[in-house]
Parts: sequence; C-alpha cells; structure tokens
Amino acid sequence: MHRSTRALVAILLAGTCLAPTAASAADGREAELMARLDKLEAEMSQLRADLASARHEQAAAAEDARAAIAATQDRTNETADKLAVIESKPPPDGFKVGAATIKLGGFVRVNTIASRWSDGDVTVGALGKEFYLPQQIPVGGGPGSQDLLVSARQTRISLGATTPVDGKELKGYIEFDFALATAPVGAQRATNPYTPTLRRGFIQYGGLLIGQEWSTFQNVAVLPESTDFVGPLEGTVFNRQAQVRYTHRLSPTLQFSVAIENPETEILLGSAASYTDIDDDIFPDAVGRLDWKPKVGDFSLAGIVRPLRVQDAGVRDSAVGWGVSAAGRVPFGLDQRHDFRFMVTYGHGIGRYLGLGYVADAVLPAPGQGLSVVDNLAGFAAVKIGWTPRLRSTITGSYQWAGYDDAIVINPLANKAAWSGAANLFWTVVKGFDLGMEYRHGVREIVNGETGSLDRLEFAAKYSF
Repeated sequence: MHRSTRALVAILLAGTCLAPTAASAADGREAELMARLDKLEAEMSQLRADLASARHEQAAAAEDARAAIAATQDRTNETADKLAVIESKPPPDGFKVGAATIKLGGFVRVNTIASRWSDGDVTVGALGKEFYLPQQIPVGGGPGSQDLLVSARQTRISLGATTPVDGKELKGYIEFDFALATAPVGAQRATNPYTPTLRRGFIQYGGLLIGQEWSTFQNVAVLPESTDFVGPLEGTVFNRQAQVRYTHRLSPTLQFSVAIENPETEILLGSAASYTDIDDDIFPDAVGRLDWKPKVGDFSLAGIVRPLRVQDAGVRDSAVGWGVSAAGRVPFGLDQRHDFRFMVTYGHGIGRYLGLGYVADAVLPAPGQGLSVVDNLAGFAAVKIGWTPRLRSTITGSYQWAGYDDAIVINPLANKAAWSGAANLFWTVVKGFDLGMEYRHGVREIVNGETGSLDRLEFAAKYSF
C-alpha cells in the first residue's frame, strides 16, 4: 500500500474512533445551553410577573391617591361652604343670661357748636345753646351775641332684653342720654356734669307695647340726618311719653297701630308770654297710625284726638284737640343712596306735639273766659344726596305756624311762626364712626311781628356701638 494511502486510512480510522467522543461532548453542551435557556425564560417570566404586579400596585396607589385628593377637596368645599354660611350670618347680637338675650347699645357723641343770635343773648345753661330750639331765639332788636360750646352730653346708652315666650318675643328696653337735662350754672368751669334723663322705657310682647316710647303720632324714621339733636324741630312732631299701643300687620306692606297716650294740656295765659302745663287731664290722648311700605319707599298717616282741660284760678273748661300727620321717605338714584323725606302736620290744639311745644294747645285769655284752641300747621322737607357710599349731604327746610282766635287778645310776645334751613356733610370714616358738619339759619317770629334769627355752624363726631 502506498505510503499516502496508508496515511489517509489511518486518518479515517482515527476519525472513526474519535466520533463517539465528539458527539458526546456536543450533547453535553446542548443540554447545558437548554438549561440556561430554561432558566432565562423562567427569570423573564418572573420579571414580567413582578412588573405586572408593580404596575397594578402603582395603579391602585394612583387610584387611592385620586380618591384621597377627591375626599380632601370635598372636605375643603364643605368647610368653605360652612365658612361662607357663618360669614353670611350677622355676628352675635348681645349675650345670653339664662333664656334672655341682653344687648347693650348706644353711642358717644361730641358736638362743637358756634352760634350767632341777631337780637340778644341766650341765658347760661339754656338748652337753646346746645341744640336748635326756636322758642329760645331772642327777639326784640337787642344787641347780637355769639357763643362757642363743646359738649358730649348727647351721648346715649341703651339696654335691651328679649326672651322667647310661646313663639313670641318678650322684650324690655330702657334708654338714657344727657341732652335734655338743664346744665347746672357753672358746670363748664370744671367738670361739665350732666344728669342722665330717661328717653325710652317699655315692655313689648308681640304687637303690644306698654311704657314710654315715641308717640304713635310721630314717624321717627323720616327725621333727616343732622348734627343737631333733632334737626327740623319746628316742622316735626316730636314727643316721647307713656302709652299703651297695639300694632297689627294687615299685609306684608301695611300695618296699623292704635294707642292711648299720656295726656297733658299746655296753655298760654293771656296775660303772660310763658306757657303753662296744666295737669288736670282725666282722659288719655287717642292716636292711630297707618304705616305703608311699598317698594318705592315708606309712608305713614297718623291721626290724634285729645281732650284739653283746665281747672285753674276758678276757671274750669274743656275742649277737644285733633290733628293729622302725613310723612314719608322715598329713596332714589344710584344704589338708592339718595332719598326725599317729608312730614306735614295740621291740627287744632296739638301744639304740645310740635317742636317741643313751640306754641300752646290753647289760650286762656283772662279769668272767667274759657279755652281758645290754637290752630297748628307744621312741616319739613329734606333731600339726602349720597355722594359716595361713605359721603353724604342733607338739605332741609322746616316751618311752623300758629293760628290764634282773632276775637281774643294774645300776648304780643307769644310765638307765632318759625322756620329754618340747614345743609350738612357727613363722612363715615369707618363703620360706626361718623364725622359731620352743618350750617343752619333759623328765624323766630312772635305775635307782634318782631323776629330774631340764629346762625349756627356745628361739628359732630359720633361712635355708635
């Protein structure tokens, strides 16, 4: 055999001998590779499972977060709604003592008053120095006079209590100020003391009122804003007194009041210019009033019938007085900031109810003669202009006239007529704190035709609580 052939055969034999060994090695590597693939697939499956679990947990957590946010928002909205309800309600008015609610109120007021009288001087401590009182304007051509006064006596305090009883409120109310007490002579030298005076004191249950209150004949709500204690005094009904009043609502806009009130006859003695209160009355004054509040404003119509009686110096006589009074307030303009106010009163023997008794109810001309009842006409009109929500002005005109019987002799110094005009400017600095200034010109006329005038500039600062 050729040497090369023997080599090829040897190689083939050798390969034949080695083949089983190589096949065995390949099978081992394949098994190892398959094991690794199985392990890798298992790990990938676990990874996919873990990833799916993580995504599920993340979605659940996100849902829980959204639910928590929504719940928090709901609680926030609920809290905001409750807060809005609380803020929309007025603050507590007063404080509780048992079943009663007690309220303390009033204001502190300081007035600076500069006055000039054309025909004379006003006595020390006179009320006419502290508020507009036409019956104290000097007449007769005397030398003019001036006066400056600073006072806090118009300060006021009130105390009220209400208790619910059988579905209604039982109310008690008292109110004091210092304005109508005559100042002691010399008070201004040191301490300026003033005596508290009762303004109002009554008990009210439902529509029934018993005690001292504004007369049912007067509509207090139409009085214009003024630095003065009253303002258009000669033109308005102005009276507080003890009474028994019942008020009944006829409809949402209409109510009727009827009252019997304390009687007091004021007379003018024919031989004197002074007025005298005759405390001989035996029947009360009877008053009725209708209040109407439509959308366009507030209106009232009141009527009074009163017995007049005198028993003095051997004279015993009686008469009947009567009167009617119409009043109203009509808002207008931007945000209803402006308004027009008025009162017109006519009567026979009602002088005590007008201008703090500027004229008498009746005249007792001379001993042996009977009462001569005085006719009365009074009124005022006022326009309020709201320049801004905090700045406002009021312009007022006021008038009163007395008609005496021509058949009797009247003291020439008795009051015959009075009129005044005023303009002011008020500024609400902050809620509850007001500053105001006002100019007023007033004239008094007596029976003999003589007149006297007053010019007054007044400043006021007021804190209400």
